[in-house]
Amino acid sequence: MTSRDISRPQQPHSQSNRSRDNHPRENQSQGISQEIINEISEHTYLQEYDIRSLVKHAEKFGPFLRNRRLETNQIRKFLDAINRLKAQLTQGDTGEDAPKDSAALFAEIETDIVLLKPKLAYSAARQESAKPLSEVMSVAIDRVHSLKDFERLVQLIESIIAYHKAEGGR
Repeated sequence: MTSRDISRPQQPHSQSNRSRDNHPRENQSQGISQEIINEISEHTYLQEYDIRSLVKHAEKFGPFLRNRRLETNQIRKFLDAINRLKAQLTQGDTGEDAPKDSAALFAEIETDIVLLKPKLAYSAARQESAKPLSEVMSVAIDRVHSLKDFERLVQLIESIIAYHKAEGGR
């Protein structure tokens, strides 16, 4: 017996203790989801989310999602939906006599951006490992009120995917 064993009385392992002991890194890392949510929630507009903080968070969040066994295709489905919106913006700004201002362009995709939230919720309901991504991206979507906010949303998901893939995500 070590001195550490003597000073700490043995406690029976409850179910919650066992699950906590089996995944110490996961519980430790779950804080990154809340850290990102807290940071984004401090702002009215997503464009106010500092790019250096965004990258720092994605650097932790990508591996966290990989460790939860979130598959790249789940993240990519969300990115593909965003890329379709980007393409729609590009098409909406061509072929007309006068280019649309950014507010008019954003108005064309705003509904589709907001409708990404139920898609995320559905994905999280089908695959538990998608829940942290759904929570983070839902808070981010709530802060998208302009094209600049939308650009920051794109940067966020692209950064998460990059770090997820770098960690070996499939």
